[in-house]
Amino acid sequence: MEERTGALESLLFIAGDEGMTLEEMAVLLEMTPLEAHNLVLALQKSYEEKEGSGLTVIETRSRYQLATKRRYSELIKKYAVSPFISHLSQAALETLAIIAYKQPITRIEIDEIRGVQSANMLQRLVLRGLVKDLGRAETPGRPIIYGTSDYFMNYFGLKDLEDLPNAEGLFDITDDEMFDLFEQEDFPMNEEE
Repeated sequence: MEERTGALESLLFIAGDEGMTLEEMAVLLEMTPLEAHNLVLALQKSYEEKEGSGLTVIETRSRYQLATKRRYSELIKKYAVSPFISHLSQAALETLAIIAYKQPITRIEIDEIRGVQSANMLQRLVLRGLVKDLGRAETPGRPIIYGTSDYFMNYFGLKDLEDLPNAEGLFDITDDEMFDLFEQEDFPMNEEE
């Protein structure tokens, strides 16, 4: 069992941000998807039981990957001098919330909801890897359609979009309330381990 767990750990490490599906693991490790799932659960459990381990296994959109434990997030932020970790502005959070709840969505539709031009904010979110181009709309001008990325899902600790906080009345709230959207206690990223 230890040999297979080590093999899975190695595969997840090499897969990086892409992660792996149970089917991919099963093929590479020459086992059934159910056995692969049990192996993932065993690896997750071993990380949870090791006090000194900074790693865990997370699932996002049916893909599994190695990640650091949430309790080390502040340390990771200190280490990373990257714009991916820096705080998002109020306008960026507002734009990101609109995309998260209304995706797939075009820039024009975002502009209509926000009431201001969003091209620069959208470009920053794409550069930070939180938003991605999903293709082009079949409308005049063929505008780009945007949606959230896997990095967005991981950053906010979401398995899928249904894990987002309730959006009822979301687009009628003030800027200050929008800024606090991802600070809500029921948001997965803010849960204590």
